[in-house]
Amino acid sequence: MSTTSDAAEIKFGPFPVTKQVFLKTQHSFGVVNLKPILPGHVLVCPLEPHRRLTDLSAAETADLFATVQRVQRMLSRVYFRTDRPEDNGGSFTVAVQDGPESGQTVPHVHVHVIPRVRDDLGDAAEADEIYVKMAAEDGNVGGALWDAVRRPEPGGGMPRVEDVNRNARSAEDMHAEADKYKEVLKNM
Repeated sequence: MSTTSDAAEIKFGPFPVTKQVFLKTQHSFGVVNLKPILPGHVLVCPLEPHRRLTDLSAAETADLFATVQRVQRMLSRVYFRTDRPEDNGGSFTVAVQDGPESGQTVPHVHVHVIPRVRDDLGDAAEADEIYVKMAAEDGNVGGALWDAVRRPEPGGGMPRVEDVNRNARSAEDMHAEADKYKEVLKNM
């Protein structure tokens, strides 16, 4: 597993993300999120731009989820100060939106890995509110990327939901976060 970027360009769907990548394995990569719902919200993707989870080979599927586990351990060190988040009240939301009707906005399989703590969405918010945010503009990873070109219409007859209070991060912010994660992974 590499924590440094190789010479080959890495893409998330049609978008180059090489400098935002903090981990690369034989079949997968971890990338910081342009519009994280919560701090530490990252994505783990197969290197091949498969559109659906069922398109992955057995080796790609095993590597993808082994990489998700490694990323969880790394994020546990960063956000919970332990390899065992259950010791410090930390948890994770791990989710796949498989196809446009499920809210997937970039046609490239990706697993959302989101560190969670009690009341992280506010006192009144339920823990499951994260799924509402993922299905809305809050979780629209592709929206900000597509805005540079032309945003596709949402699938499944769902209206587009915009969140004007949540802006895309700068490339510099994302590169700094990726570099931080690379350093933690080097020490694991």
